[in-house]
Amino acid sequence: MTPSTTKDRLLRLAALAFWLLVWQGASVSVGQEILLVSPARVMREAARLCVTEDFWLCVGGSFGRIACGFFLAQALGVLLAALACASRAVEILLSPLVTVIKSTPVASFTVLALIWIRSAHLSVLISALMAFPIVYRNLCEGIRAADGELLEMASVFRVKGLWVLYIYLPAAAPYFLSAASLSAGLCWKAGIAAEVIGLPARSIGGALYEAKLYFDTPVLFAWTLVIVLISVVFERVLLALAAALRRRVEGR
Repeated sequence: MTPSTTKDRLLRLAALAFWLLVWQGASVSVGQEILLVSPARVMREAARLCVTEDFWLCVGGSFGRIACGFFLAQALGVLLAALACASRAVEILLSPLVTVIKSTPVASFTVLALIWIRSAHLSVLISALMAFPIVYRNLCEGIRAADGELLEMASVFRVKGLWVLYIYLPAAAPYFLSAASLSAGLCWKAGIAAEVIGLPARSIGGALYEAKLYFDTPVLFAWTLVIVLISVVFERVLLALAAALRRRVEGR
């Protein structure tokens, strides 16, 4: 570990400690846990939740649905971006759809989707829809960033099929990594919001709604902390896997 890396981590820990102190100070100033609970109480509630069976059932249910939505968005984004870059007509055809998906609020999509699908599948659809435009547009830029000279050389030597991917993949990889990072957090935000509205069984969104219903602010904050932690870990793991795949593609 280099000195600069150690310094950076220490600064990050100091920043985290600063905001925890601000939170603690605000909680003490308010003096009512129903309005703003202290960090220590949130930690205790989170620890209490972690040892219950319902906690893991809710986490597992939400994680499975939102992860499915995330990977569905990646697959659709890659496929449609490739088709759009291969055909201008496809790009024009998809443009209004992508714009509508990107601009429509999560709540609107969620309420509309409840008319057509079961609440158990709602967070899969919503998280996929919210992440798709990011993946699609980033991948379009990445594919178009491929080296033109290499593509021309491939055309001259009649290189076709999967071999052409070795030209596009190194160019598109950074854009894909950026899309994965941005869309991972968005999937969790959108997916949990959809669960709060749809209230599927064994879900974090359902637990949040129940805590709000009973004005159980410590539990509400504890579940929010859990969502943040899961989202961060999910994003870091995905980025590590994507970076490893990129190194393998580039032959490092």
